[in-house]
Amino acid sequence: MTAALIFFFVLTLLVLIHEFGHYIAARICGVKAEEFGFGFPPRAIGFTRVGGIWKKVSRKDRASYPNTIWSLNYLPLGGFVRLKGEMGDHIEDKDSFLKKNGWQKFFILAAGVFMNWLLAVMIFSGGLMVGIPSDLDHVPAGAILSQEHIEITYVLEGSGAANAGVLPGDEIISIQDTAPQDITEAKRLLATKEEGSIRKLAIMRDGQPLTIEASSAYIKDLNGPGFGILLAKVGLARFSPPKALLQGVVLTNAYTYQVITGFWSLIHDLVIRKPVGAEVSGPIGIAMLTGKIAKSGTWALLQFTALLSINLAVINFLPIPALDGGRAVFVIIEGIRRRRNNPRFEATVHQIGFFALLLLIVFVTIHDIQQYGSGIWNGVLSVVGLK
Repeated sequence: MTAALIFFFVLTLLVLIHEFGHYIAARICGVKAEEFGFGFPPRAIGFTRVGGIWKKVSRKDRASYPNTIWSLNYLPLGGFVRLKGEMGDHIEDKDSFLKKNGWQKFFILAAGVFMNWLLAVMIFSGGLMVGIPSDLDHVPAGAILSQEHIEITYVLEGSGAANAGVLPGDEIISIQDTAPQDITEAKRLLATKEEGSIRKLAIMRDGQPLTIEASSAYIKDLNGPGFGILLAKVGLARFSPPKALLQGVVLTNAYTYQVITGFWSLIHDLVIRKPVGAEVSGPIGIAMLTGKIAKSGTWALLQFTALLSINLAVINFLPIPALDGGRAVFVIIEGIRRRRNNPRFEATVHQIGFFALLLLIVFVTIHDIQQYGSGIWNGVLSVVGLK
């Protein structure tokens, strides 16, 4: 249940920030925002200012008000902004979306994507100002380092270390009663040419000291004996605010590139009819993953939120009808033709695109159920008190 609430909060935050970007850009361009809703209709309650006084707007009230209606809706997932003229009406009104020039329309459509990108920058920059756990071998110059230590980052399944109970995240205190000063020394202390060699590891796990004795075994990838662990020198890396902001932009751009190339690979696989991999997840899969990541700590959840925000930005600007990218394509076509598109035709195309997206959501949800079926069922039993 906690995982579902965390997922609900994260998704709502990302969608509301996206829609707020559209709202701000629309107001800058002089477009009226008829309604800004938390959740999706039907409307539960709304409020708007009339003559300087806040007026309650009921569920059935469809009147047009001079100011934006701020509403709370019954389907509490994300939100929306309804701009005047975006549905093909009020074509000639000065405060209509359709009355604006191509650059203004494009700016309004792209603003939601920009806000999601900006959120990721702010999360990464904020983390870098406070200090985040980092592999110190890959930290940019200028970082202020603290809490440096050698950590086990990976344990090979079935290896001697795994069988002895070593876990990723364990901090190395000493090996054979010697405290290694760096990775090179730690590797030297672990080096062996014989299977069955014993190494006494003093580690720190969740603030508790432990002593584990692990034996070496043959490892295929090494073509020889080893303990089956990877080490890294890690610590907290933080930057001054200007450098943190710069690194936040660099990090966000790097992840954005990875997301774009990942989508390109996915589309390529779908076109040539390759099986959809387990890494493709819909709402259920993301919700379950959110719960797992939340257990790893606040920074892990914030980083995941930033990555979801980048994903939302990229998806929304794909040239698909009903998405911001699809609408932007129509704006570009309109500019090339130097003539307004047929509003009814454009609305029809976006409706078809919307239903196609719904089918895609159904597809990935079925994929999630097939992949996480037992976990979902166990979660349901837990919620109703049967497990």
